[in-house]
Amino acid sequence: MNTMERIRCAWQGRTPDHVPLTTWCFGLPVPASLRWKNAGGEVKYWYSKRMEHLHTLPFPWELQDDFKRALAWRSLGVDDILDVSVPWSPDPRVEWRDSRRIAGENEQYPVLVREYSTPKGVLRHEVRQTGEAQAEGWVIQPETVPLLEDFNIPRAVRHLVSSPEDVTRLAFCYRPPDAAARGWFAQRMAEVSRFREKENIPVQAWSGFGMDAVVWFCGTEGAIMLAMDSPKEFGELFETITETDVARTELAAAHPGIDLLVERGWYSSTNFWSPALFQEFTLPHIRALADAAHRHGKKFAYVMTTGVETLGPGLAEAGVDVLYFVDPLDPVQKGLSLERVRDLLSSSMTLVGGISSIALSNRDGAVIDRDVKHALDVLGPTNRFILHPVDAVFPDTPWESMERMIEAWKRWR
Repeated sequence: MNTMERIRCAWQGRTPDHVPLTTWCFGLPVPASLRWKNAGGEVKYWYSKRMEHLHTLPFPWELQDDFKRALAWRSLGVDDILDVSVPWSPDPRVEWRDSRRIAGENEQYPVLVREYSTPKGVLRHEVRQTGEAQAEGWVIQPETVPLLEDFNIPRAVRHLVSSPEDVTRLAFCYRPPDAAARGWFAQRMAEVSRFREKENIPVQAWSGFGMDAVVWFCGTEGAIMLAMDSPKEFGELFETITETDVARTELAAAHPGIDLLVERGWYSSTNFWSPALFQEFTLPHIRALADAAHRHGKKFAYVMTTGVETLGPGLAEAGVDVLYFVDPLDPVQKGLSLERVRDLLSSSMTLVGGISSIALSNRDGAVIDRDVKHALDVLGPTNRFILHPVDAVFPDTPWESMERMIEAWKRWR
């Protein structure tokens, strides 16, 4: 089987020639034998276009680098999936201005400011520019304040949505893709589709932000307090996000070169939300995106790295076909039972994971062997399993550990 056939078997619950192994690269350091050169010089770290529009990389990473990474993995016998990040757009009436406030008596760091002018008033987003040294390979803080960016959350002096009144203004900043965004997506997919058809490597489109967007806009505490104290405005915020996410999903799902639609859910689990709030707000949103994917005959995936024993059955009922991820080191549930997750979910969803990237970073070969074998023994027979280090491999992931994982997978797959 080729990669496309093998991954589709896992998505559909049919028997593959062997359990697939995939990874997400978030700055994985690679040996000299797997490097190439691009405009920025030698490519020592692997990334993914999943990070496009959301992160600032320390080194150039072009679409051709995504293609070369996929082929390099294939040379090692490992499968890969290409990522496309679906854009969104502001209302054309929105304008913004960037500025920088220098550090002073009451503020240790400079503050980056982005001020949005909307038809309903002004929004201000203020984020400390902390300037800490990053180890080589890690993403870096940008020089301005993007609408969506993980660096913004812990460093914010003022979150974009800081009061219930800001919700109506925010609705002008996160809108469905306009003509320019749709044109960008069409051009990107023309290139990706040619590679997909030639190399038989599937493509997944990242088209939903959901609760992650709420946390980006409001901050963690602000999002929870808005839900508790102003449920009407919180619901309106979620409606804005859902409208845009559904439009992004429809755009991607309608393209013949897309095989899977994916929604982020890193900030949607029980680390942040009670099951009651998750059921009230998040599940209807997920169902809307899953329905949009299914209308076009495409599979729908959701990212949840913790709490899947508690929230997973609801995801299955909402129409999720592929669950990223099953993490055996789930810190919320103090260790995850793969057997219990299998019994709960494998009849309705493809489960991805089975080994934690923490196990790889610890360099313990015996632990890597044990975790790979256990995951394959428990989840492999379901025919709905993809082995994958949860949730990504990072600049602190040793290549020796990657080799050990690959060798163990080939031995027991």
